[in-house]
Amino acid sequence: MIIRYALSSPPTAVGANPSSRRIPSAAVASICHGGVAHRDIHPRRHQHSSSDSRAPSPLTPQDIAALDRWISAEKRLVLQDTLHPEHLADLYVTLPTRDGTREPLPGYAPPREGDVLGYGHHLAFFHPRNPEKFLRWDGTDVDFSPPKPFTRRMWAGGRMEWKSPLHIGDRAEAVSTIASVQRKGFGAGETGAPMVFVKQKIEYRKQGGGEACIEEERSHVYLAMAGNRREPKEVKGLPRPDFMFEYLPTPTTLFRFSALTFNGHYIHLDKDYARKSEGYPERLVHGPLTALMLLDTTALQVPGRRGFKTFEYRAVNPIAVNRVVSINGAQEDKDTIRVWAEVEEPESGRQVVGMVGKITLDGA
Repeated sequence: MIIRYALSSPPTAVGANPSSRRIPSAAVASICHGGVAHRDIHPRRHQHSSSDSRAPSPLTPQDIAALDRWISAEKRLVLQDTLHPEHLADLYVTLPTRDGTREPLPGYAPPREGDVLGYGHHLAFFHPRNPEKFLRWDGTDVDFSPPKPFTRRMWAGGRMEWKSPLHIGDRAEAVSTIASVQRKGFGAGETGAPMVFVKQKIEYRKQGGGEACIEEERSHVYLAMAGNRREPKEVKGLPRPDFMFEYLPTPTTLFRFSALTFNGHYIHLDKDYARKSEGYPERLVHGPLTALMLLDTTALQVPGRRGFKTFEYRAVNPIAVNRVVSINGAQEDKDTIRVWAEVEEPESGRQVVGMVGKITLDGA
């Protein structure tokens, strides 16, 4: 199945029907549920009640069969976008590395048409524009999401590889497919709640071009249970940082990044939902925003290095809003920079690692 969206298109002419660019509801149901018509996709307002924290019922044979159908169905999504400098200017004013409130960092320049697109800045483009009616109950898109009861989504990590540059002003295309699906906690004797790990592969290329300019993998984990508090995972063996950048992600930061990326996930916008439905103390900072801050800080704080070849990252612990985040980096060897994000835990005062990553330099 191929669904094409054209994003950042010119404004709709007066009298035109804006719904003509939307995908039909049947197509939305098909890509979400493996080609099987499924009408129960209308969003419902999240209910903040004590029932949110109750353990789910065991998976039924019907649940397993629906998941198997979804896994076996072809899923391919083609998104087109124009890398407008005006949209990048909105991203720049959202990022504390580029918002102009501090001394200009080395390598900073305002977005200009024809310049090379910054590392990770493609994350501000190529997003589905599904009608709100067809979003999932938590405000997330249905694209590449497994069927019920796997409705709780978390960003687990990813990988990016730069092969050739995209330029500001380019008309470009992103082709998304499923690279792999893994199930954990389904078999007899397996501990933990059932989880579905979905790895999405995305290739970005200039429109009409052949070879991909950027190849990306995104990993999400889907759970069939409500959230609850857990102890932070400890990360050992981190080196002494060679550079550091601190910033405070506020509700405004999260709102702006959600708007830039067309992300309606309540976990970033609704405090009551984050606390009562997901078990977190506050709204969470977007995984892509933290990954982008790791890339942008390294690119601007450490000038004169070779270009980036790859970036691999993994979300370790959630990062909540209104807590100072420290972006750190250290040269591991001549071709590798280790990066990580830390946040202070208010209850204990200790530093908790939210994300770890590794950047390899071009020519490695």
